[in-house]
Amino acid sequence: MEENKVSLSKPVAMIACIAMTLFYVAILYAPTLILRLPPPQSFKNFMIRRFICAAISSFASVIFCALVLPIRSGEASYLFGVYGIRSDHIWQAVLFPLFLTNLMYAGSLMLKSILLVNKWKEHRNQDGRPLLCSIKSTLLSFSDQMSSVASNVLFWRNLVVAPLTEELVFRACMIPLLLCGGFKAYNVIFLCPTFFSLAHLNHMMEIYGRHNYSLVKASMVVGLQLGYTVIFGSYASFLFVRTGNLIAPLVAHAFCNYMGLPVLFVPRKGIVSVAFVAGMISFALLLFPITRPDLYNDRTNNCRCWQGYCSWN
Repeated sequence: MEENKVSLSKPVAMIACIAMTLFYVAILYAPTLILRLPPPQSFKNFMIRRFICAAISSFASVIFCALVLPIRSGEASYLFGVYGIRSDHIWQAVLFPLFLTNLMYAGSLMLKSILLVNKWKEHRNQDGRPLLCSIKSTLLSFSDQMSSVASNVLFWRNLVVAPLTEELVFRACMIPLLLCGGFKAYNVIFLCPTFFSLAHLNHMMEIYGRHNYSLVKASMVVGLQLGYTVIFGSYASFLFVRTGNLIAPLVAHAFCNYMGLPVLFVPRKGIVSVAFVAGMISFALLLFPITRPDLYNDRTNNCRCWQGYCSWN
């Protein structure tokens, strides 16, 4: 592998990742604590302000990472490639990880299907309309719901801003730094989510203050969230290292944010648990075959230090 030697020291890589984590969280509070701006008049304005802060943090991290990494070419396509931002193998990077992620939510998808069918049957029995009319009404209703959701600021936070900015900082920037710092791919997959989960510690004070939870209850809520972010962060890091493409963890992140926690069990609906178990078994069996580096790259040798998929061959 070309430039396989360590290009950065491990302490430098670690300090750089810690600095980006702290900056990503700190800048969210900069408008009120540093700039002394008045509090937002609405929740929408509050979220828009945070969107701007997250975008600034992501841009700063990309520039900072480019200065720290041993990048010798100034070409835009080369720089974007360092962060996994590529125009090749797009459909593989979208469809394969999305299919793989769906398997973890087989129970949730089965439950949604059951509820959708029951709702459709209920409407059909009440209206007494023909099958085609019922289907048309259901599709129009779904279209209206999607239109209202798209105008919701939480939709943009969960499915666009959070996945894009977090994947840029905690995957596209940090993973190349850690790999070039000499950390093995397996270590990076479990180390990088640590920074990702620490960035969510700020939620504890927000939950404790806004929802009037006790410190113990707030700790339990945040602890569950941190556990989930560590698990998901490991999976997203795995996708980035294996594929070398930022789109892979990005689509997985957006889908997981949309679905929430997987459904494991529903009373009197054993088929949901069966679907969950079958989905997880399929996920485990397909995890490595469906993320083979050669599916996402024209070549998997003669790579730079930040391209971790080379070491998987």
